[in-house]
Amino acid sequence: MSPDLQSSLLCDDVRQERNGKFILIGLFDMLGLPSFPALFQRLCVVNRWCCGEGDFRQRCRILQADSSTVLVEGQDVPIHLQNSEATATSIEFFMNVAFSREGTYWVEILLDGDIKLRYPLIVKKVDMPQGPE
Repeated sequence: MSPDLQSSLLCDDVRQERNGKFILIGLFDMLGLPSFPALFQRLCVVNRWCCGEGDFRQRCRILQADSSTVLVEGQDVPIHLQNSEATATSIEFFMNVAFSREGTYWVEILLDGDIKLRYPLIVKKVDMPQGPE
């Protein structure tokens, strides 16, 4: 039985406590960058799967602002759900992602090659605060 994608979140980093709980650091739905082209050092995609059973392959990718060209793509991530009450959390890091310009980029989450979720990532120029002179 194919699982549901319970959530997909973008953040700066993820930590795991000793009890297994995940701590997501720096959740975002928009990237503000001072200039373009820009290199974003670390972007994390956290996905939570539920209500399925069996073995699956997840893949995450980010499309450029043209909605079709792949900017970055992760590796296949195995997802195993022992039964329909089980959950699986996957965490994938993308390092040094190069954004050429402002625009709406797209995050896609695929399961066994089929798109399960697609959502926007707005990337725009922002003025960075100046320190005291």
